[in-house]
Amino acid sequence: MAEKPGVEELDYGRNRPVDAPEAIMSTSNKKDVLSQQHTYYDVQDDQVPPISEEHTENYLIQRHGTCELDPLPSADPADPYNWPEWKKTTNLMLVAFNACMATFIAAGIIPAFEDISLDLGCSLQRASYLTSMQIAILGFAPLFWKPISNRYGRRPVWLISTLCSAVCNVGCAVSPSYATMALCRCLVAFFICPASAIGSGVVVETCFKKERAQKMGIWTLMVTLGPPAGPFFMGFVAYHVGYRWIYYVFAIINGVQFVAYLFFGPETRYLRVGVPHNRSAFQQEYLSFRRLDPARFRSIEFIQPIFLAKYLTILIPTITYSIVFNFASVFLTVEIPQIFLPKFGLNAQQIGLQFLGMIVGSIIGEQLAGRLSDLWMRRATARALSRNKPPVRPEYRLWLSYAGYLLTVVGLVVFGVRTSQAREGHWNVTPIVGIAISSAGNQIITTVMMTYAVDCHPDQSSSIGVFVNLVRSTWAFIGPFWFPDMIESLGVAASCGLMAGLIVAASVLPTIASI
Repeated sequence: MAEKPGVEELDYGRNRPVDAPEAIMSTSNKKDVLSQQHTYYDVQDDQVPPISEEHTENYLIQRHGTCELDPLPSADPADPYNWPEWKKTTNLMLVAFNACMATFIAAGIIPAFEDISLDLGCSLQRASYLTSMQIAILGFAPLFWKPISNRYGRRPVWLISTLCSAVCNVGCAVSPSYATMALCRCLVAFFICPASAIGSGVVVETCFKKERAQKMGIWTLMVTLGPPAGPFFMGFVAYHVGYRWIYYVFAIINGVQFVAYLFFGPETRYLRVGVPHNRSAFQQEYLSFRRLDPARFRSIEFIQPIFLAKYLTILIPTITYSIVFNFASVFLTVEIPQIFLPKFGLNAQQIGLQFLGMIVGSIIGEQLAGRLSDLWMRRATARALSRNKPPVRPEYRLWLSYAGYLLTVVGLVVFGVRTSQAREGHWNVTPIVGIAISSAGNQIITTVMMTYAVDCHPDQSSSIGVFVNLVRSTWAFIGPFWFPDMIESLGVAASCGLMAGLIVAASVLPTIASI
């Protein structure tokens, strides 16, 4: 296979960047392009290799009822595009839940910070670092896992991820000291992180473009639900049976995930051209524990997603989403115990219950962002075709983000003002309503921005997930270090007002410029 000295650009379709090693070497022959490691045919390109009549009539129409598919599947039952819907959905739910567990585990010990500090003889601030250090690793570790999953497939990575996470969580549960627990937490983050980044690639590898936002929304929703769901459920565990059982619960869940992947998690990394497929579909999907891609590793692959920053169609949605996520998810998740414990005197179980608003808001937001986003684009495309106008650009999807920005800003203001107005020792539900409103907006932004970036660069779907995760997690790691000082200096209400202003300046205005 030809080598390429670095990360180069190929402008075909929509100014798409080229992945290393998923690089495209030839612009003159699309067969050469596809003989590299592309996992789909892009039917929008007029240089797609010709599809035989037998392929069109005897397979696609029988399998799908139409040949008007984007991307265009091959004629192999092992091709994920040809899977039945239940199989695609089951696999997506496994990957989405795995992505949820990454942030679920990181945030799950938040209600137990006080118990951890007393048990290990450390300060409350040091106890919070057990979450902060995981957030940092969740951002950078996928840079390692993406090239591995490209070569050996997604399935082996999922199995290694869940099994090793289970073992390391048991290590957390039996740790005798803060240092040992911190080390085990870091190892858990390293192993559990892949799905939170390369899940976007799985969506593109299994789902047609017409349903991409809906399916991408399932994955992004689970990523968003991790931070509030972890403290919500683990607050009960910490209160009733002790905080160390939180780690045992994590280990049990990881073990169940491993078994589920073993039986219901087929391989989605399918190289359609340049790699022989002479084994049965079952063998390819469940028994391929060997190298799928013969291309050799190169060191640049492990930092390749960082180069995506030069594309505004990736950088702008990444920054806008990361800003919103940091304030509407990370700030509220981390600071709820810091604000509500002294103000209302809540216990671990009661602290966990405060995250219910975030869970409800995120679910509602996804109902608006997923199906509505796909419907929005389908109608616009149909309208353009009926009027003989050019195809609708991906930027048209960004109009839906304004509703997300509005809800996020309003929710933050409601939370800040109502928390400041609440009397000491007298809890009321209105701050939680603000959290729910803000979370709905956050989820709309998440789904719209991720889908937009992938629509612009579908060949970079897994790299986009890694890049977005890196920026989001880095920003989320830094936030908790300056949030307390901001609240102490400005108060809760003014702090939320400041964050609302930052969202307008750093997220809304760049989005307006993009449209």
